[in-house]
Amino acid sequence: MFASHHWPRWGNERVQEVMRGQRDIYANMNNQVLHLANSGVTINQIHNVYEVPKGLQQKWYCRGYHGSPEHNSRGVIQRYLGFWDCNPATLIPLSPTDSAPLYVEMMGGSAKIMARGRELHDAGDYLLATEILNKLVQAEPENTEAKQLLADVFEQLGYQQENPGLRNSFLAGAYELRTGIPQGEAASSSSPDIIRAMSTELFLNFLGIRMDSRKAEGLRFTMNLVTPDNGEKFIVELEDATLTNIKGFQAAKPDLTLTINRSDLEQTMMGVTTLDAQLANGTAKAEGDVTLLAKLAATLVDFDPRFEIMPGTKAAGAQAAHADPYQAVPGKPIAE
Repeated sequence: MFASHHWPRWGNERVQEVMRGQRDIYANMNNQVLHLANSGVTINQIHNVYEVPKGLQQKWYCRGYHGSPEHNSRGVIQRYLGFWDCNPATLIPLSPTDSAPLYVEMMGGSAKIMARGRELHDAGDYLLATEILNKLVQAEPENTEAKQLLADVFEQLGYQQENPGLRNSFLAGAYELRTGIPQGEAASSSSPDIIRAMSTELFLNFLGIRMDSRKAEGLRFTMNLVTPDNGEKFIVELEDATLTNIKGFQAAKPDLTLTINRSDLEQTMMGVTTLDAQLANGTAKAEGDVTLLAKLAATLVDFDPRFEIMPGTKAAGAQAAHADPYQAVPGKPIAE
């Protein structure tokens, strides 16, 4: 038997033993979490209440080396009941940076929080220390001393985790608090093979995600997109600050019809050439108001994958490299 995240097993008896154990861990987590949910345990409590049965804990192939009981038990409730814990106070919560200053004020200010945070750290009460120190860092993102102490707490929590996902999350938070967002080379997801595997529909959907709706207020157009080499046709519509598409249809009276082979569109998607250049050399053809392409491009945003996890950690001057508006995947961030 070959399975994800495990070494191979040989022999029918051993294979059945492992499969029964994994059957039971999945079934137990699903059934017991729903049992607890029906008893009133919420998504914000379940990770501290649900426990894997001791018999399963003793089977190495059932331990949380990939997924963790803490994370996945919450995922079960998320699947069936959603993220809300039914407490009206958490229905429309303030963002952490908005609520944190009040917490800091009511706790008596940063000096008291730091003193108590050190006591909790030294006593090994790391989760309690996180509760108050995180509030302080959210309220005062430039408070270096607070960030260093919270990093120390995260580090200790990370060292205690058997699950690598939990461990890496705590250690990544500690690293960011101490040194800022990691810079240097980043993995590229825009290789030619990936772009070719991306459907035209997926590319159009991605443009809709990249579009900042706030920049598209008041804009409206209907465009027909035709890719003759693979026989695809799309209606692309911008209305109500939302970009949508329908595959296999054409509008009777579009504002613009863009005709380009899918193989040539891939060159734009990869950033090898621009759509403007393809229109200029005849590789792409436009009928109607071609200025709509520039108006749409002006609403598209280049995502920076190095956003802050913890406040006050973004390196000064770090930014995403500019991508051509119609490139499928924005360029990699600039390395320092």
